[in-house]
Amino acid sequence: MSEKIDLRSMLPEELPALLKEHGIEAYRAKQIVSWLEKGARSFEEMTNLSKAHREKLSDLFEISNMKEADRLVSKIDGTRKYLFTLPDGEYVESVLLSYKHGYSVCLSTQVGCKMGCRFCASTKAGFCRNLSAGEILLQMVEITRDMRKEDESFRIGHVVLMGIGEPLDNYDNVLRFLKLCNHPNLFGIGYRNISLSTCGLIPQIRRLMQEDIPLTLSISLHASNAELRSELMPVNRTYPMEELLRTCKEYTKHTGRRISFEYAVIAGVNDTPARAKELIGLLGGWMNHLNLIPVNPTKETSFRPSDKKSMEAFVKTLEKGSLSVTVRRTLGTDIEAACGQLRREKQILTKE
Repeated sequence: MSEKIDLRSMLPEELPALLKEHGIEAYRAKQIVSWLEKGARSFEEMTNLSKAHREKLSDLFEISNMKEADRLVSKIDGTRKYLFTLPDGEYVESVLLSYKHGYSVCLSTQVGCKMGCRFCASTKAGFCRNLSAGEILLQMVEITRDMRKEDESFRIGHVVLMGIGEPLDNYDNVLRFLKLCNHPNLFGIGYRNISLSTCGLIPQIRRLMQEDIPLTLSISLHASNAELRSELMPVNRTYPMEELLRTCKEYTKHTGRRISFEYAVIAGVNDTPARAKELIGLLGGWMNHLNLIPVNPTKETSFRPSDKKSMEAFVKTLEKGSLSVTVRRTLGTDIEAACGQLRREKQILTKE
């Protein structure tokens, strides 16, 4: 990684002082921000700056970049999965999903993942590095660039940090990304239209609670008791379920925001009526929502989603226990773009 400051990771209001510190007129910040808004990949594209200014900026700073290496489009629902290559030769994947309410993007926050959840492909190749705030934002920039070739009015309406990596393991860069994503001079996406998914890093959840950012916090639960959760998710051995749920209740009380719990439903593992009753004991009586996700198959595991009858019985038991429950619509399975299927390795993709 370069030692230069990445201007794409800087908030617009931070730029004037930074430029002035390096002997560049502060008003140039507006020109630079305008080019970054347009998706400029280099200082050379900033043609309303003199050649001398562009050379000086290039000597002092950088603009983080990634390129679309490949893309798959689902023949079933139109979901798009993008494979992006980074300057250091690494790869990440991002997903664009289409709903009645508009477009959502699922973004990666790390190159690889340390968490080791058994049902998730993103962790199989191990962890490489964090993405910078600018690199997380770049996924939105490049997806927008691609989509506007077909529709000039294209706009991302919702952001989900649920791609490759654990967002709260990259806390500072993710927090900066949230501010960039929300900034009116950039994408201007309201915090209430941003969801952040975590496997349950308790210290970072407590930090996030103090930020008072009204995003949607999603907790990857995936089990109804601590023993099973430790088997499926090694993080539970460090941050036990009991303490995690206690922290979640504190988060809800402090922020007034309902937490969403994600639960990958795995046939014969966590989908029985007995498991449902355990969930009622864990989540009943306080403000939350349970989002059931039929587990998506990966080549490394034998996990399969519950059949229709088992899922219906599971949901019925939960609803009898007065839990707020939905079953997530699965998108992009034919191109391995669904939850738990994203990877950081370069793959051979076939265009639509």
